[in-house]
Amino acid sequence: MTDARSVRSAPTSVPRHRIGETSITVTDASDTPLPHTEVVVAQTSHDFTFGNIGFDFIGLANGEPEETTGGTAAAERLAELYTDVFNTATLPFYWGRFEPRRGEPDTARLMQTARWFHDRGVALKGHPLVWHTVQPDWLLGLPLEEVESLQRERIRRDVSAFAGLVDTWDAINEVVIMPVFANGENGITPLARAKGRIPMVRLAFEEARAANPDARLLLNDFDLSSAYECLIEGVLEAGIEIDAIGLQTHMHQGYWGEDAMLEMVDRFARYGLPLHLTESSLVSGQLMPADIVDLNDYRVPEWPSTPEGEARQADEIERHYRSLVSHPSVEAITYWGITDAGAWLGAPIGLVHADGTPKPAYDALRRLIKDEWWLAPTTVVTDANGRITVGGFRGGYELRSGGASLPFTIATERQEIRIERPAL
Repeated sequence: MTDARSVRSAPTSVPRHRIGETSITVTDASDTPLPHTEVVVAQTSHDFTFGNIGFDFIGLANGEPEETTGGTAAAERLAELYTDVFNTATLPFYWGRFEPRRGEPDTARLMQTARWFHDRGVALKGHPLVWHTVQPDWLLGLPLEEVESLQRERIRRDVSAFAGLVDTWDAINEVVIMPVFANGENGITPLARAKGRIPMVRLAFEEARAANPDARLLLNDFDLSSAYECLIEGVLEAGIEIDAIGLQTHMHQGYWGEDAMLEMVDRFARYGLPLHLTESSLVSGQLMPADIVDLNDYRVPEWPSTPEGEARQADEIERHYRSLVSHPSVEAITYWGITDAGAWLGAPIGLVHADGTPKPAYDALRRLIKDEWWLAPTTVVTDANGRITVGGFRGGYELRSGGASLPFTIATERQEIRIERPAL
């Protein structure tokens, strides 16, 4: 037991803007303060979004563990590792896979997956509503007017169906390249070429907003050049309401480093919108050659994780998260894969080996999120006025006393609340 009046969880390495403080007066049922009373305080959640893709758990959530997870036991163990660190899961709504046959969307399985995550306290994000890649073949050859109508219907249908479970969406993905994309025929690029980039963004945001006014909608892109800045400026000037800017940072060719990453973040922070690092990845094996322009063009028979690469990945992921959490405009980081099994491009970017054993990077990230940036259950004693002070990473907390768990939040720099302790 700590015979103290205050408890702090966050070390000085956590930026001030991530930390809050709550003074709590513990009272009885008549609102009389309870002096010198022992209580336990503990953290229950982060305000910050620590996300990962949830693709690997669709089978498990539907009672059909996929082969990549190694069966039910392995999938459940992977799920434990996932939910111990990540508080938000991105689910796949790639139109070509979600609705490979016209009029037969995979709604039931994705809905069950969303509920499975929700029951475990994990928030949901959908990716993406509009994209020119992974499109259904049945769009090909249709008149542009019909393609647009179908795209609009698709947005309304899925955003409405998942409202309340999936309330954050990548509304439109990779618009910079969308009208000029030439790496495969699809039904959306001709529409984007005919309408233009900004009208495509308007289509996505207005349909999604109408379907779920409470949704948080992102504009997301891998092109972090001035072309994306120009697009954002045009979208904002057109009066289109963006809730957050999505920035993809797949680093298969090597970690960019803190300075380059923060310089990039600063460029997009000037728009005054929250920034989401929507797709982050770091390799734990040989790096992709630097001369590869399109990451999809790099194919090797095997791409193994190595001890040297794993040590590098662990160091880089800690630096990556520390630097981004230090920036006040960043409110979300989504890592692109929990496991090497089935990882994008076959790259060893997972935080867990294909056999289910954690890599050093997983341990490093968990130490940050659930140790350094987390308040473990701590016993404290109220002062003569029945007060304690709790400081830590902003998020959800609970006070345990009298056999009850009483929730409270740390959401501002300083606040004062009163909590009634149940009678013993």
